[in-house]
Amino acid sequence: MNDMNNERAAKCAITDKNTAIDLRFVRNVVVKALILFILFNVLYTMINPLGWLGHISLYNSFFPGRDRLPFGEDPQHAYNLSTYNLDAMFASHRVSSNKPPDEFRVIVLGDSSVWGTLLEPQHTLSGKLNAANLHTCDGRLLQFYNLGYPTLSLTKDLLLLDDARAYRPDMVVWLVTLESFPLSSQLYSPLVANNADRIRDLITAYHLALDPMDPDLVKQTFYGRTILGQRRSLADWLRLQMYGVMWSSTGIDQVYPDDYPAAQRDFDQDVSFHDLQPPQLPEDALAWDVLEAGMQAAGDLPLLLVNEPILVSSGQNSDLRYNFFYPRWAYDQYRRELAVLAGQNAWHYLDAWDLVPEGEFTNSAIHLTPAGSQMLADRVSQQLSKTICIR
Repeated sequence: MNDMNNERAAKCAITDKNTAIDLRFVRNVVVKALILFILFNVLYTMINPLGWLGHISLYNSFFPGRDRLPFGEDPQHAYNLSTYNLDAMFASHRVSSNKPPDEFRVIVLGDSSVWGTLLEPQHTLSGKLNAANLHTCDGRLLQFYNLGYPTLSLTKDLLLLDDARAYRPDMVVWLVTLESFPLSSQLYSPLVANNADRIRDLITAYHLALDPMDPDLVKQTFYGRTILGQRRSLADWLRLQMYGVMWSSTGIDQVYPDDYPAAQRDFDQDVSFHDLQPPQLPEDALAWDVLEAGMQAAGDLPLLLVNEPILVSSGQNSDLRYNFFYPRWAYDQYRRELAVLAGQNAWHYLDAWDLVPEGEFTNSAIHLTPAGSQMLADRVSQQLSKTICIR
């Protein structure tokens, strides 16, 4: 009996020893894995691979380049998504393809009306201008690249223009509207907010009256620079590449509903604009310095500035407001000041504000129908001939 007890005790001792060894092994593995994970994340933050990863793209090689910058909230139906990696956005766009020697490259900047909400690419302003088959006097074909992006902010446009210079444009067409000018709205665009370092560089370079420490600008923490903190951005980059398969097959990059709410045409008697009241817009209420910075950023490139068409309503209280965005007093003052500034600086300027009739707007006071886009393209083509030599 004692022998059996001794044997059992010995076996238990061996089992306990083996268990202890197993636990130490597991502990050592876990500790080493944790150390490696921490070291990997530290190395990741030092390398910051998102910067160079954005330049790697299946577009313009395996897939054709996109006609518009990536933007979308329904990727399952539109084969598109919103990402704030500027390098990845441009790498997916056809503007990053090699420039032919017989091409006169024109980049077109602006808001969602330029990007083309509810419009197929061929019906956007850029699409209509490309269809016009315009040539310079020396025989180069004008190719228009749609770099519009939804959200209204001149600073967002400046950010895109600053990046677009790397793709060898020959000219810039920049569409603006009053809703892009309020100083309080400049940093609100998610594309701006999530590129805080780039925006701070622009603020410094052009001495902009914007706060580089504004809370709208996303503060990059150490965690935010780790692989865990950037897992969403990494996943977005990968998804953007994967969507190229279905997008290149269908050309669908946004949802085109059969029905949508029409732009508002009846208004109450409120005549405020961003909490501002008539009769005057304060001198520091609008980001005129950002507009001037954009003109400087274009450098020696010819730039055509266009005050884009807006819906001019004939509905209730339309004597007080042109549309949902604009009370008449504010918009009229903005137009006067923009015209004066353009004249003083000898800018190439087109005021197309009332070019498109009320019936050629879709779900917003700035979104055009295909027919409205054609009207604008025709007028811009005429103005281009006054800016550069076109035959």
